Amino acid sequence: MVTNVHQRTLNAPISQLAPLIDQLASSQDIFWPLERWPAMQFDRPLGVGAVGGHDDIGYVVESYQPGRDIVFRFTAPKGFNGMHQLTLEELPDGKTRVKHVLTATLEGPMVLLWPVIIRFMHDALIEDGLDRAEAWAERRVLKLRLWSPWVKILHWLERTVRKAQPARG
Repeated sequence: MVTNVHQRTLNAPISQLAPLIDQLASSQDIFWPLERWPAMQFDRPLGVGAVGGHDDIGYVVESYQPGRDIVFRFTAPKGFNGMHQLTLEELPDGKTRVKHVLTATLEGPMVLLWPVIIRFMHDALIEDGLDRAEAWAERRVLKLRLWSPWVKILHWLERTVRKAQPARG
C-alpha cells in the first residue's frame, strides 16, 4: 500500500482559495503546473463522474465538494489501484491548508515503477502545483522550483519518448 501526502499552509482564508479546486482542468486552472507538465483534462466540466486524467494517468471524479474537496479514483495505468484527493482545510488562524493525498495498492510492473520512477515525477508535479497555489494566494510571481537530477532525467526521457511517438487520435 502506498500513501503519499503533500501539504502546504497558505496565508489566505479558504473563501479565497476555492478556485484551486473548482477551476482544475479549466482554462483558468490555478493549481495545475502547465508550464512543465501535460495538462489535466476531462470529458466534461468538473463534477462527479467526469473522466480524464493527465498524460498516461487516468482517473474519474469520485466525489466533489466545490471549494473544499475533490477525490479522483485511478483508472490507469493498470496495476495502480486507488485514489488521490485535493482538499482545502480551514485553519483557526485564517490560513488554509492545501493537502494532496494519494493512496494506492500496486500490482504487476507498478510495484517497481512507483518507487523508481512514478513517485519522483508525482512528487515534483504536486510540489510544482503547490508552488503555483502559494504564488497565486500571495499575489507574487511564480518561481519555478529546482528539480532533483533524477526528476530532470525522467522528465527529459518522458518528453523525448513523447516526441518520438506517432500522434494519437
